Amino acid sequence: QVQLAESGGGLVQPGGSLRLSCAASRSVVGIYAMGWYRQFPGKQRELVARIVPNGNTDYADDVKGRFSISRNKAFNTVYLQMNDLKPEDTAIYYCYTLRSGPIEYWGQGTQVTVSS
Repeated sequence: QVQLAESGGGLVQPGGSLRLSCAASRSVVGIYAMGWYRQFPGKQRELVARIVPNGNTDYADDVKGRFSISRNKAFNTVYLQMNDLKPEDTAIYYCYTLRSGPIEYWGQGTQVTVSS
């Protein structure tokens, strides 16, 4: 079993920045992707960004140009740099890892609140 530990959420003013981190308890064999989803109250989780082993990335349309996902060399830690945050970015952000199987692992979630 792999545990994902998220950090970096919190309260920020509109236009501000936050950096989320997600560390896996161990390196994942056969990994397909790591990334971030977010969930708004009463809604299903939606993809924010993901990164695959060759470094290719995908972003939701509403975060392109503002958010940036990156990873460490071992591909057991992923980061989400969030700039120019807007109130509509307020959500719980979940880290996930997808590996061969397919098997998904999820973090507990971290709250991001954008408010003045």
